[in-house]
Amino acid sequence: MAGTLYVVATPIGNLGDLSPRAAQILTGAAAIAAEDTRHTAALLRHLGAGAEMVSVHAHAPARALERVLRLLDAGKDVALVTDAGTPAVSDPGASLVAAARARGAAVVTVPGPSAVPAALAVSGLPADRYLFLGFLPRKGGERRRLLDAVRRSEWTVVLFEAPTRAAALLADLAEACGGDRPAAVARELTKLFEETRAGTLAELAGYYAATPPKGEITVVVAGIGRPPPVEPGPDFAARARALLESGLSRRDVADRLAVETGIARNTAYRLVNQL
Repeated sequence: MAGTLYVVATPIGNLGDLSPRAAQILTGAAAIAAEDTRHTAALLRHLGAGAEMVSVHAHAPARALERVLRLLDAGKDVALVTDAGTPAVSDPGASLVAAARARGAAVVTVPGPSAVPAALAVSGLPADRYLFLGFLPRKGGERRRLLDAVRRSEWTVVLFEAPTRAAALLADLAEACGGDRPAAVARELTKLFEETRAGTLAELAGYYAATPPKGEITVVVAGIGRPPPVEPGPDFAARARALLESGLSRRDVADRLAVETGIARNTAYRLVNQL
């Protein structure tokens, strides 16, 4: 019978946040699949655990995954951890979980700390629904596309960033979303110098440009609070033209187009008048 892969959340800062169940799993597992074995060794020493460790980082070779899978095949339990927080949430782990499932091993979550809900909880921004985008690419079209996704998001957006790039991210967000968009920056969550600063994107960009931050950074940006407007496309114009040719008035065509496509009525009326 195959062993169990336990996906174990570990503290994002304060060791006191490690749950008793997580401690029990880490001390009882036959092996620990770790993002950074040196980092995890300190946690295991704190627990008095001496399990074998396997390095399973973001660029780990296939043989590292295979080593863990062989342990599971032999009926041994393995705990998957990353440097901080919940594995596979903007951290390595998803490929190992998928491979373990494919081999018939049970995969069990041991939930706990994560910077995403922690930052949302102290941001003061709505968190009934949210969009998590993790780390944005440093440059290029994909960065611009994701910045636009933040701009258009109906819901609060959560991002991670390195401290050296936090000011640049905030400046780009202010440019994309408008400087008056509410946001919050959570820094060093659960650690000695924990700080959460709320304000507009322009205020936060200016502050962190003048006061470069240190430590782990989580950025929370308010959504627009409504579905993003639907931009009219060429097919909308073709539909409007067909409705006009059927004999409907411009006003009736605009009304019909708004109902059929979901675009705002004034947008539809402007489109009709441009034909």
